[in-house]
Amino acid sequence: MKKTNVAPPHYKRSIAEMHRWSACRPNEAEIEYRDRPFRPISQPGATMSRRPCAFFLFVLLVGLTGPLAATAARPNIVFIYTDDQAPRAVAAAGDKRFITPHIDKIFHQGAHLTNAFVTTPVCSPSRLGLISSRYGSELGVTDWISPRAEKSLGLAEGTATWPRLLAQAGYRTALCGKWHLGTRDRYHPTRFGYHEFMGIRTGGCPPKGARLEMLDGTVRKVEGYTCDVFTDHALDFIRRQHSQSQVFAVSLHFRAPHAAWLPVRPEDWAPFKDLDPEIPKTAYDDIDVPRVKKWTREYLAAVKSVDRNVGRVLDLLDQLKLAETTIVIFTSDHGYNLGDHGVWYKGNAHWVRKPLPPRQWKHIAPLRRPNMWDTSLKVPCAIRWPGVIKPGTKIPQTVSNLDWFPTLLAMAKVELPKSVTLRGRDFTPLLKGRDVPWNNDLYAEYSMHHGATTHMRVWRTPGWKYMRDFANPGREELYDLAKDPNETRNLASSTRPEHLQIKKQLGQRILGRMTELKDPALPGR
Repeated sequence: MKKTNVAPPHYKRSIAEMHRWSACRPNEAEIEYRDRPFRPISQPGATMSRRPCAFFLFVLLVGLTGPLAATAARPNIVFIYTDDQAPRAVAAAGDKRFITPHIDKIFHQGAHLTNAFVTTPVCSPSRLGLISSRYGSELGVTDWISPRAEKSLGLAEGTATWPRLLAQAGYRTALCGKWHLGTRDRYHPTRFGYHEFMGIRTGGCPPKGARLEMLDGTVRKVEGYTCDVFTDHALDFIRRQHSQSQVFAVSLHFRAPHAAWLPVRPEDWAPFKDLDPEIPKTAYDDIDVPRVKKWTREYLAAVKSVDRNVGRVLDLLDQLKLAETTIVIFTSDHGYNLGDHGVWYKGNAHWVRKPLPPRQWKHIAPLRRPNMWDTSLKVPCAIRWPGVIKPGTKIPQTVSNLDWFPTLLAMAKVELPKSVTLRGRDFTPLLKGRDVPWNNDLYAEYSMHHGATTHMRVWRTPGWKYMRDFANPGREELYDLAKDPNETRNLASSTRPEHLQIKKQLGQRILGRMTELKDPALPGR
C-alpha cells in the first residue's frame, strides 16, 4: 500500500482547530509574544489571483532580477533536530542496533559529517549555540534551564539569530517541537525570528498525551504520540507554504530520544521489546547490566519513532515535488552515553555501576560523572542538498553547532550584517567539495550547576584532548585520541615530557579562549 502523509484520525481535529485559532489574533495583553518584531511575509499566491496580468507584466519588465526571483531561487530548509542522540545512534553512522532507514537515506543521499560536535553537551546552551552561534557562557546560559528554578532565564533579548535573518530575507519560518531557551513570553521563539511556533518551551514532556502550546499560544493536552504530533504540524506548515509558492525554513525539534522513551507506537516497540541488546564494553565489572539493557531497548524504540516521522517528512517532499529544491538537515543537540564509560546520559551523566563508586570531588555527588567525552560532545549529522552535495559524501573536518548560523545563511544566500558577532564558520565550501584551509580544533565548555558544580573547559585537536575543571582544582583529563579514540586512558597525571608539553600547550589555548570570551569561570575574574 502506498504511504500517505494524512494526519492520524485523532489529530485531524487539532489541525482544524489550529487554523481556526490562528485566524483570530489573541489579546496582546494576554499573549505578549504575538507582537512580532518583523513584518509578515506577503502571500504571493493571493497577489497573482487578483491581478495575474499585472503580475506577469511585472515579471517581464524586471527580467526576473528583483527580490521575487531571488526568493524563488533560494532553497527551502528542513532542519530536523533530535534530543539526546548518541553520535552513532543511526545505522548509517555505524551502529546496526538502530533501525533508521529514513534517516539513513539523508546520510546516503547527501553528506555525512563524521566529526560534528557541539560546544556544550547539554540541552539549553547547545540550542543557544545552534540559533545564535555564541557560547553559553557569553549569554549566561551554561546548563539546562530549569522551568521551576530559573523562570527568569532565557535567550537574551535582542540576540541575533538565523531564523530572524531568514524571515527578514523572505522566508516563512516555523518551529515545531522543543525550544528550551526560556519559558517567559519575552523568550518566546516568535521573538527570535520564527513566524510560527507549536510545541514546548520547556525541556521535556511525555512521549504521549503531552500538554503542548498551539499556534495561538494556548496550551492544552494533545492526544497522540508527541513525535507524531510535532511532525503533523511540520507537514501542515510545509503544505501551506507549498500551496502559496512560499520559500520556507521549518525547524522540527523532536523531544525524542530524550527520556522517558516509552510509550511509542506499537510498530516502533515491536522489534525491540524482546531484544537482548548488546551493550558497550567498559573497564568496569560492576555495571548494572539489566538496567542498561532495559534502557537500551527503550532508547532504540524511541529512535525508531523519530525515524518513522523523518520518513513522513521525506515522503511529503517527494509528493509535493519539493525534494530537489529543499535542503534537509539531520542532527542532534548533543551526544549521549548508552553505557559507554560506565555511564548513562550526556555531559551530566550518571554512573550505571552498582554500587556507586566512592565520592572523589567535593562538588560532584557520587551518582554523577560530569564529562566532556566525544560520546557526549559528538552528534550524528547529515545534509541532503540536491544538485550541490554529491550523494555518499563524507566530510571528516571538524564542525560544530556554532557553524550552523553562517552556514544556513550561505545556503539561503542571505547576507550576514556586519554588526552581528558569530563564533562559527560557514562550512558550505566543504559541502561543495572545495579544498579550503580548515582548522579542526574544537573548544568546548560546560559549567554545570544542576546536580554538580563544574567549570569544565576543553581543547580538542584531531590528535589530543585536554579537559580542565576550574571548579574542582586538580580535576583534569588528557587523552591521546590517535592511540585511544575511545578515551579510556586518562594521561593527565603522566610525567612523560611529551604529555606535560601537550597539556601545557592545550591549557594555554583554553585560557586564551576563556580570556577572549570574558568567561566568568576564568581564574582571577
